[in-house]
Amino acid sequence: MKAVVLKQAGGPEQLVYGDYPDPHAGAGEAVVKLKAAALNHRDIWQRLRPTHTPVILGSDGAGVVAEVGAGVSNVRVGDEVMINPSLGWPAGLSQPQGWRILGDPDAGTYAEMICLPAVQLYPHPEYLSWAEAAALPLSGLTAWRALVTRAAVQPGEIVLALGVGGGTGLAVLQLANALGATVWVTSGSDEKLAQAKQMGAAVGINYRSSDWAAEVLRLSDGRGVPVIIDGVGRDTWAGSLKALQPAGRLVSYGVTSGPTAEVEIRTVFSRQLSIFGTMMGNAVEFAAMLEFYTAHAIKPIIHTTLPLAEAAAAHRLLESAQQFGKIVLDIEA
Repeated sequence: MKAVVLKQAGGPEQLVYGDYPDPHAGAGEAVVKLKAAALNHRDIWQRLRPTHTPVILGSDGAGVVAEVGAGVSNVRVGDEVMINPSLGWPAGLSQPQGWRILGDPDAGTYAEMICLPAVQLYPHPEYLSWAEAAALPLSGLTAWRALVTRAAVQPGEIVLALGVGGGTGLAVLQLANALGATVWVTSGSDEKLAQAKQMGAAVGINYRSSDWAAEVLRLSDGRGVPVIIDGVGRDTWAGSLKALQPAGRLVSYGVTSGPTAEVEIRTVFSRQLSIFGTMMGNAVEFAAMLEFYTAHAIKPIIHTTLPLAEAAAAHRLLESAQQFGKIVLDIEA
């Protein structure tokens, strides 16, 4: 099979396209002939700090079952499927021992074929293209757990999504809208804010041209908002605490700007704030997310598709932060 393998930690040039052995299914496993794979910021982090090399990166993918191992009953050869990349987490609020995300240490989706536990496979919704199906799992699951499991967002509440434009930020916008919330967003690009408003965002705030937290307070008559979904980290942490209303909920799912920040502890306890951490989700949540997406016909936003052989170029594009939506690798191009 053709695949893109990370030879060693480093820049995109370490992603090498070539011929590699075909995988085969063992007991409880299935081999999927992939149609598309989607990039996530996790892919960049794993490229820079892999647990081992060589390794095939990529958490998101969709395709057709090509082989099944002994004891597999949930899928058959020929089934069109999408992959739940949250491995070894059937249920529960926190990850069990042995949980991991597909694409390092396990071989990921930057390949024509992938072998993985068959329980990770779910039917490909007919209304989604292959690119859309590949783009949904990681971002959709992260957004679902942040909004539903952790923040318990209610219809009519304001949800502020920080850093709209990436796959998870846009998934938060789409899901929160479908849940009946009023969605506010931030971005450093007026063009991205305009696109987000076309998708249903009620308010867009440019954090490069204004103090975004102060603007949230101004627009909310000084009260703040009840829910903030923050995947940015260091650069937004203080502002998030400032922009929450009393008894507000902050959900943190990422650190694209850095992993550490100072906290004014008095702000947290005096204003009765709740801070939730979240990462990915379990199989029950994945099934619920997929059912909700299908019922509301929500389609992930695709920025562009590139051939599998151009995975390095796709990484450079993702690192530029110029995209609006997911970057997808077309495996068959």
